[in-house]
Amino acid sequence: MNEKKYVLALDQGTTSSRAILFDKRGKIVKKSQREIEQIFPQAGWVEHNPMEILDSQLAAARDIFEDGQISPSEVACVGIANQRETAILWNRRTGKPVYNAIVWQCRRTSEFCSELKEQGLEPYVKEKTGLLIDAYFSATKIRWILDNVSEARDLAKNGDLLFGTVETWLIWNLTGGAVHVTDYSNASRTMIFDVDRLCWDECLCGKIGIPADILPKPVPSSMVYGEIISNIRGIENLAGIPISGAVGDQPAALFGQGCFREGQAKNTYGTGCFLLMNTGKKRIVSNNNLITGVAWSIGGEVEYAIEGSAFNAGSVIKWLRDEMKMISSASECDWLAESVPDSNGIYIVPAFTGLGAPYWDMYARGCVVGLTRGVNRAHFARAVLECIVYQMVDLLGAVSVDSGIRLCELRVDGGASVSDIMMQMQSDMTGTTVNRPKNIETTALGCACLAGLAVGFWKCKDEIEEIREVDRIFTPQMDRERRDRLYGGWKRAVERAKGWETQA
Repeated sequence: MNEKKYVLALDQGTTSSRAILFDKRGKIVKKSQREIEQIFPQAGWVEHNPMEILDSQLAAARDIFEDGQISPSEVACVGIANQRETAILWNRRTGKPVYNAIVWQCRRTSEFCSELKEQGLEPYVKEKTGLLIDAYFSATKIRWILDNVSEARDLAKNGDLLFGTVETWLIWNLTGGAVHVTDYSNASRTMIFDVDRLCWDECLCGKIGIPADILPKPVPSSMVYGEIISNIRGIENLAGIPISGAVGDQPAALFGQGCFREGQAKNTYGTGCFLLMNTGKKRIVSNNNLITGVAWSIGGEVEYAIEGSAFNAGSVIKWLRDEMKMISSASECDWLAESVPDSNGIYIVPAFTGLGAPYWDMYARGCVVGLTRGVNRAHFARAVLECIVYQMVDLLGAVSVDSGIRLCELRVDGGASVSDIMMQMQSDMTGTTVNRPKNIETTALGCACLAGLAVGFWKCKDEIEEIREVDRIFTPQMDRERRDRLYGGWKRAVERAKGWETQA
């Protein structure tokens, strides 16, 4: 029997599906990535094709073993990380989705969220789930499909409808429909999960109108859920490998960064910005519009995190490239930004899909303020990087107040964290050391480690902590007076963007 040398991570994200093979030192051995289509049926609506999510993830996994250099028999287990809050409903008997996946960025249920607030439900939601009422979370997406897809209600009545976030969808398919589960971290993002009792909240399911029997079983993040079946096209050679870890992408990155102690924090610069702080075995109740939930559960122990999310970060760089045609690549954005000393007074508020924490304004929309005749595309490029940084200043301030901890170090990852100029801006504007690891694929590493712990590939968290290597540390260089002046301009710009759709 071959020695188990690797763990396979399936990292299903908002813009792509990736498969990454790690060795015991946490080194990337092989990886593959397949992009997925972004579907925008209306302004503010965002969808994915669930079958494309599945097929792209299977294709990425198949790529890892295609050249025959690595045998599937050398793989100890599979871990899954996923874009959170994205809702998929499918027919239990046929395995076919009844509608496209409604993506976490989608704002179509904003009005229904306002109705729930008017009913006075928000204090109960915050107490039980750790969340605020917002279209960001899965629950109102489920309700929308039930109300707007003709077959959905009938299937639910007959016991033939299933709901899942993306990891649930993948596990269900990889196990041939034998396993319908969601890990606690993903369940925490639905707006119907009691994060203290670790179960679905019957009252919220009733108030929102979600049949409890369509929901998956909540389970820990590190345990064997089942095995990959043998008749999945293209990955038949992976049959029998256990799926032993599942976790939302952001807590996966927190784990992959080795933030195992209370008060340690990381920020992921992906499509959005996601700041998480480990709060240990206790859940902090936020007074600053942050959200709380389960980070992960291992061996019967649950750890919590407090989180602030900005909906648009790397997506702003893509907007500058794809829609505005001002740059041809992310690296061009960097060197343009470095070519000017400042953004010449302009601020970009990237509220393309509303504002996340700490504002939670579903009706905010993006704006550019401070334009003068002297502004050029280099200033736009710098303003794009700055707007990502300013959102992080908002989040770090709120996290520090809620937790009572003044962060001295922020660990960073995600695609945009490779930008040296933006990481220096981040350090300058927060007055905090920014620590970037050599391996910025921390989301995939986190789910791989959780899976590996479940099967004994790694023995404990201490062993995992030792494999993190630092690439570069950025220290603050900006004086407080300039920092405060720039941030004051950002706060004024945010006020221009708030409530835009309700002002017409």
